Amino acid sequence: MSKKKQEKVKHSGSERSVVTTNRKARHDYEILDTYEAGMVLSGTEVKALRQGRGNIVDAYAEIHNGEARVHNFHIPEYDYGTWTNHPPRRIRKLLLHRSELDKLAPKLDEAGLTLVPLSVYFLNGYAKMELGLGRGRKNYDKRQAIAKREADREIERAAGVAAKRGR
Repeated sequence: MSKKKQEKVKHSGSERSVVTTNRKARHDYEILDTYEAGMVLSGTEVKALRQGRGNIVDAYAEIHNGEARVHNFHIPEYDYGTWTNHPPRRIRKLLLHRSELDKLAPKLDEAGLTLVPLSVYFLNGYAKMELGLGRGRKNYDKRQAIAKREADREIERAAGVAAKRGR
């Protein structure tokens, strides 16, 4: 069994270990706002996440009956679990403040806005999910974003070369 190396980041005086990220989401969506949500998990789900296992690439979140839920968040079964193991793709409840839910609900009713999981991490021992309120990008928007990123990278590279020559 191979373990992924979990990224450790200091986050405002506490340690944050990232389990998984959704890099494709920032490419496919224009992220307008981000939220941090807790997750309601069973014991074997937490143990599997601590092993660095989980996949949020196909996941999406919704607000249903005043509760936030995430769909298609895949947490594989815990290797050392018994008959009490969890189903890998069950709907999981997210914990958000009522004020955040009240702000999000009308925004999600707008056409084109969705709640996309960006990353899953542990913060002070609690499993958290970073959610992004995003608007889907068209293909030409994606190409423009890639072109802008490459142009910025080229400018940084040229500035670095100029700085080395100036020494």
